Amino acid sequence: MQFFGVALIPAYQPTEQLIPLLKEAKDKGFQIVVIDDGSSKSTNDIFISAARFGTVLRHMRNMGKGQAIKTGLSFIQNKYPAECTIVTLDADGQHRIADAQKICQIAQEHPGTLVLGSRKFKENVPLRSQFGNTVTRFIYHISTGQRVWDTQTGLRAFSAKMIPQLITVPGKRYEYEMNVLLTCSRTGIPVLEEQIQTIYIDGNASSHFDAVKDSWRVYKEILKFSAASLISFLVDYGLFSILTLLTSGLGNISSILVSNVGARIVSACVNYTLNRKLVFQSKACVVHSAVQYAVLAGAILAGNTIILGFLTDYLGINQYAAKLITELLFFSLSWFVQRMVIFRGGKAERNFLRN
Repeated sequence: MQFFGVALIPAYQPTEQLIPLLKEAKDKGFQIVVIDDGSSKSTNDIFISAARFGTVLRHMRNMGKGQAIKTGLSFIQNKYPAECTIVTLDADGQHRIADAQKICQIAQEHPGTLVLGSRKFKENVPLRSQFGNTVTRFIYHISTGQRVWDTQTGLRAFSAKMIPQLITVPGKRYEYEMNVLLTCSRTGIPVLEEQIQTIYIDGNASSHFDAVKDSWRVYKEILKFSAASLISFLVDYGLFSILTLLTSGLGNISSILVSNVGARIVSACVNYTLNRKLVFQSKACVVHSAVQYAVLAGAILAGNTIILGFLTDYLGINQYAAKLITELLFFSLSWFVQRMVIFRGGKAERNFLRN
């Protein structure tokens, strides 16, 4: 198969490192599209040099990485054939052209698939990068039930035939790349990962990721869910502790069973109300969603009670410590089912994708 790829590079305040990246990409046969995402006048010479290697498109003001990628995709859709392969690279020189070629080849061999250049985050990786990817990897897993090792990689390859769908993915800034992964999960687009070299220049100092604003865009929904779950847990754990004292005369097994069931019923009502109105802001039929939630709560209660009994009676773990363990075990399951089934399509989900 003849190799034909378009390198799409969003750039905001790039350094001179962009030029050798473009030269190598051009030498390796890539067509090049660079997006100047509202950079200052001090970078004009860099973009003038960049234009020698390919097309440079400009935003008059900074609109964000996600919007820059969409601008580039729209241009590629109109200029290049649908059979071509697109690879997105960061402008800071932290992606090797050899790796871009590698994932482009995989994308060509697997049409309709998103191929990620996956970093392994071993030695010499800035702490904030390790932490950020660990958190987003966890969020993606509990949100979709699927595992992606490097959710934050900017090195991605895919067929131009996927452009119409990728342009419609909400998000203008760094959250766009996470939204793409969520969209792939929900629409059945396969995601493949290929290991690439991990490169960080000057401790990733050139990154324009705002640790506060951009992290909030990505993480806020899981944080709201966690807060609601924490409140429900405190209700559950408090009632469980009180009821075990009040029912201690029934014997250990009976006391734990009665206390756990009673506490779970009350905390489930609290959790359903908080998630429906505040977290997912769902407009789904109350009866329908309540029935679904009741089934989920019943299943979790049964599993919770069985594991709790096993931990206390067979392993001899303290009943209060065992309660903590079982709640943590069922947290991810509860989030996934509520997000993807019970409250799917609520206002919070739409906002999560749109922001």
